[in-house]
Amino acid sequence: MIILYVFLGIVSLGILTYFGFLATYSIQSRLNMNALGSEAGLVTVEGFTFRDLNKNGRLDPYEDPRVPVHERVEDLLTQMTLEEKTGLMFITMTGMEKDGSLQERFTLFSPTLLSTMIVRRHMNSFNLLKGTTPLEMAKWNNTVQTIAERTRLGIPVSIASDPRHAFSDNPAASMLADHFSQWPEQLGLAAIGDEQLVMEFGDIARQEYLAVGIRIALHPMADLATEPRWGRINGTFGEDAQLSSKLVKSYILGFQGDRIDSNSVICMTKHFPGGGPQKDGEDPHFDYGKEQVYPGNKFEYHLRPFKAAFEAGTGQIMPYYGMPIGLPYREVAFSFNHEIITGLLRDNSGFNGVVCTDWGIITGMSVFGYTLLKPISWGVEDLTLEERIKMALDAGVDQFGGENIPGLLVKMVRKGLVPEERIDTSARRILHDKFRLGLFDNPFVDPNLAAQTVGKTAFKEAGEQAQRRSIVLLKNGEQHNLKILPLNAGLKLYVENISHEVASQFGELVDDCAQADFAILRLNSPYEPRKGLVAGFFHAGDLDFKGKEKERILRILETIPTVVSVYMDRPPVIPEINDASAALLVNFGANDQALLDVIFGRFSPSGKLPVELPSSMEAVRGQRSDVPSDSKDPLYPFGFGLTYGSHPSRRVV
Repeated sequence: MIILYVFLGIVSLGILTYFGFLATYSIQSRLNMNALGSEAGLVTVEGFTFRDLNKNGRLDPYEDPRVPVHERVEDLLTQMTLEEKTGLMFITMTGMEKDGSLQERFTLFSPTLLSTMIVRRHMNSFNLLKGTTPLEMAKWNNTVQTIAERTRLGIPVSIASDPRHAFSDNPAASMLADHFSQWPEQLGLAAIGDEQLVMEFGDIARQEYLAVGIRIALHPMADLATEPRWGRINGTFGEDAQLSSKLVKSYILGFQGDRIDSNSVICMTKHFPGGGPQKDGEDPHFDYGKEQVYPGNKFEYHLRPFKAAFEAGTGQIMPYYGMPIGLPYREVAFSFNHEIITGLLRDNSGFNGVVCTDWGIITGMSVFGYTLLKPISWGVEDLTLEERIKMALDAGVDQFGGENIPGLLVKMVRKGLVPEERIDTSARRILHDKFRLGLFDNPFVDPNLAAQTVGKTAFKEAGEQAQRRSIVLLKNGEQHNLKILPLNAGLKLYVENISHEVASQFGELVDDCAQADFAILRLNSPYEPRKGLVAGFFHAGDLDFKGKEKERILRILETIPTVVSVYMDRPPVIPEINDASAALLVNFGANDQALLDVIFGRFSPSGKLPVELPSSMEAVRGQRSDVPSDSKDPLYPFGFGLTYGSHPSRRVV
């Protein structure tokens, strides 16, 4: 009974705390809104009509689109307080309610009210999580921009987003897709290898982003997938620097155009100077994966896609969390590394755009005192928050991702730790992009046009055709040169992880594989689950099926001719499955209809492997993490892919 009373007491306290927070947030939200001024009215001076952002009744140079960008930037800087300048230098996550209204409440990844960040902390860059219908997303954008317009100087908000266009069954990834056209993962675009298609994708994604107000793409990844265990391979263009360079350039041109203007979405290319060669394939989001190693002396090889990004005019750059080991650079994480950011990126490569850190390098993530993610500040873990900020600024960083602590930077300037001139340098770069994008002239979007643009039929059809084109056929029967695929329609089929509604269009479905003519299995690449809220999202560790699951799959393959399709977010180690299958394909995000269209010959496969498939975990462990195509006796080499009626072929890069 005592235990029951204690339990009820804890529950009651939790409920009271929750509603207490709701009441507090509601009051704070109202106070924030009451602190705002009026909206920027349209004013006409000497026949020219403009948005009077600072509400002074005069045409200031920063309000005049006819004035060169650099002059508009300098005029605005002279009017800004230190607090307003530092607010520019922080970007963090925010969300929205399903009806498109502001998410003015506590959430795990956005614990600070959006209105507080805009009104009290003078922030105006946000990474939008999730979303809702295009109509409501556009309305949300306009609400946010109206709040920003009512601040003292009316500085507009820059909305950023992680990729939203990849077809995925992973809830963490698909929550961003919403109503957008769905394409294969970036790795799947590499399997197609068509520069024109990648540019077309970028242009379509640009139009959909623009329609709802997203102006910064936190992509592409220019990293090279030379370590097959790394958990972010599906976001790359594969392991080959030449192929990746061509596609990175096309991708950026699709989003930005030949020059950045009001029709562009700026690309924040990542993760300089190239994630991928991670020790043991672990990711530097976590302390056990912080070391980036180059046993094959291929550091320059990993820079090549970034050089292509610079040629394409990428607007922004994001360094990675890792720290270089065994190189002539200081062994601290890249965002704190002066030799990497100022020396290699700015001085040697000539990049003068915004450098934004990856998320959470200063404070990490904590909720109610519970640490969800430690500050990702490898090599400088013992420094104070102030010392980390200063070191990153000294390295050449302009903006802090996943952070909303501009007040701390203000205190540092007041104490003489950081000169205000250094703040001005970064503020100029950030404002320059806002002006180039036309946000000061019109940050609002048309909700009705958004509803017509996002996910329109032509865009969805283009994405689904790309899904089909990205599928790679690796095996198609072996004995007596007999081909298994394409299958004939009307067969008795046993399927796993495939919609029965879709599969029934191609044959008669049976529940017992022994009663079927063929089995079709959709599998996900294996991984070792990791503990922790954030670590659980990463597919890491060994690449092979193990134990009962492997035995179950092989029993089916031995019972009946089986077509296996593996979703390849990392290159799986599947020699036994390869040997026992009648046909083997890999996909990089494809819906059931697209996959079955390929299997049944409605679409001929044409994709080529963007990474090699290792033959064993022993081979994986023996390879060098920074070297492409480096595993011993791979099951399938880079560039391999079959087509119907053809002999094995490889892409010529």
